[in-house]
Amino acid sequence: MNIQAQIDKARREAVRWFLMVTANVSRPHGMYTEAMLGVIQGTYPDATHHEIRRELDYLEERGLVKIKRDSLDRWAVELSRHGVDIVEYTVECDSGIARPKITQS
Repeated sequence: MNIQAQIDKARREAVRWFLMVTANVSRPHGMYTEAMLGVIQGTYPDATHHEIRRELDYLEERGLVKIKRDSLDRWAVELSRHGVDIVEYTVECDSGIARPKITQS
């Protein structure tokens, strides 16, 4: 894998983690993607709404988030039970999400 592909992969996986943590902070109400984009742009200033939706779609397919789409094409995002378990480090996290490792016991 070339260096640009590795950088792109690391970014996708980090964005997925940040989206999950952001959704966790908004529990139990959920959060719209417009607000989530601002959080992601704190780390990746060039992040786009399309990028956020693409990564949320990935997380939804894995059963980690629930997305409610309304008639105005807004997405409200909530963590699933399994997503909460991953963010709270109570279950293993499969590849594809850059969850930091806990190094202290």
